[in-house]
Amino acid sequence: MSTPSTKTLDHIMHLTPPGSVDEVSQQFRELGFHVLPGGTHAGGLTQNALVVLQDGAYIELVSFTHPESHYPPGSPERQQRDTFPWVLKEPGWIGYTFLGFSSTSISELINARAKKDNTGIRYDPEFDGGRERSDGKVLEWQISAPSPDSGRGVVPFFCGDVTPREWRVPLDPPSNAEHPSGVLGVAYIRILVEDDDLSDVTADITSVIGGLPVSHTSQRVTWVLDTPNTDVAGGRPQLIISVPETEDERRTLEGRGEGIYEVAFFVSSGMKEGQSWTPYGKIVWLKG
Repeated sequence: MSTPSTKTLDHIMHLTPPGSVDEVSQQFRELGFHVLPGGTHAGGLTQNALVVLQDGAYIELVSFTHPESHYPPGSPERQQRDTFPWVLKEPGWIGYTFLGFSSTSISELINARAKKDNTGIRYDPEFDGGRERSDGKVLEWQISAPSPDSGRGVVPFFCGDVTPREWRVPLDPPSNAEHPSGVLGVAYIRILVEDDDLSDVTADITSVIGGLPVSHTSQRVTWVLDTPNTDVAGGRPQLIISVPETEDERRTLEGRGEGIYEVAFFVSSGMKEGQSWTPYGKIVWLKG
């Protein structure tokens, strides 16, 4: 029996302030993305909208449904919100997820690799997740999450669908993945880490992916990922781990901590190139 792949990019998370999903959806439309309604996650604490791409990956525009003050101190809802994995994250790009499997324990697979590789990465046991779409359809999945001390936001979560993935990522009709900006798919995710952490993070992600990087220098390390539709969108995405290379990047790392600095997208020939900013995160446009 072959070992399942653990390097297929599923989605990238972009966090905004509580209750701002509609507002940020409009901001992404102004950047040239076609934004689809998402829904409310199980438990009601968070909500989202989606930008699906021709490579089968997507951007998740996510926020808390309500501010912290909405929930009475000491209530179960407040306790759940206060311990949410990204409750302390600043708005912007906060994490990325690989495609998992509902029938295979990704945590057991990666933890066994990490033990063999003698790396520090650990994943917690799988737990159930879900969301109710705006049309009332209920989605279910299983999450494999890195342990809280294992670099959440630097290493990926995994999402394994219980209900069909096309319910969660609506690529039909094809117009759902057509964008005025000409975006085709993800070109790269670039993550900033401290100089002293580059070696350890490289080892951890090697255990997660199950393969060595395609390039490795003293400043950046690169892996090539898969996407659900690998024959579309100008090329396969890269995962880049790097130390700061400019003063702006150094300031960003000091202010936000280790995590995603920028996300690049392949675009059709003749469409926009260069750089843009969401209200909270950097985007790079590359010719596909």
